[in-house]
Amino acid sequence: MARAGAKRSTRKLKIARSLGVNLWGQAKSPFNKRKYKPGQHGPTSRGASSSDYAKQMRAKQTLKGYYGNIGEKKFHAYYAEAANMKGDAPDNLIGLLERRLDAVVYRSKLAPTVFSSRQLISHGHVYVNGKRVKIASYRVNPGDVITVGEKAKQMPLVVLALENGERNFPDYINVDSAAFTATFTRVPKFDEVPYPVQMQPELVVEFYSR
Repeated sequence: MARAGAKRSTRKLKIARSLGVNLWGQAKSPFNKRKYKPGQHGPTSRGASSSDYAKQMRAKQTLKGYYGNIGEKKFHAYYAEAANMKGDAPDNLIGLLERRLDAVVYRSKLAPTVFSSRQLISHGHVYVNGKRVKIASYRVNPGDVITVGEKAKQMPLVVLALENGERNFPDYINVDSAAFTATFTRVPKFDEVPYPVQMQPELVVEFYSR
């Protein structure tokens, strides 16, 4: 478990370093003080003068990275589905991403990171409406009840995640911490999602619709 945790931390740090931001809003992130990428001698204005394409690409990489570095094929599929749905495509995209099981487990503070959330799911510790689900991308529906198994309730990783005060529960998920249970009540709009950094799903839609 310790080795797996180290791998998750390395992956998280690699993603954050490539983007140069505190992507998950953690208090101990090295980017809280340094606002530029490692290797640079100081902040630059490169971002302000970058092309529209570069801004769109960065927005895509930031959103993909936040949700655990989703693969390009899968991420594009989310865009395509969002674009074909009724309503606002950026809102639709965020709604689809927030309905991923690994995202819901993370939002519910049943795991400290989206990476550890995926591990809990793949190891069979997560249940949806009483049925074990081992697919991180499983789509959660409003009214679905998510919980973890008895073994997971004893894991320091899960217990400490619930006790962590760095993150709050979003309004669209009702959590019973004592029972290790979360209910996904509705699909959120973009402006309801508690991102710690600026997300620009409209630029992601522009990137793919070019």
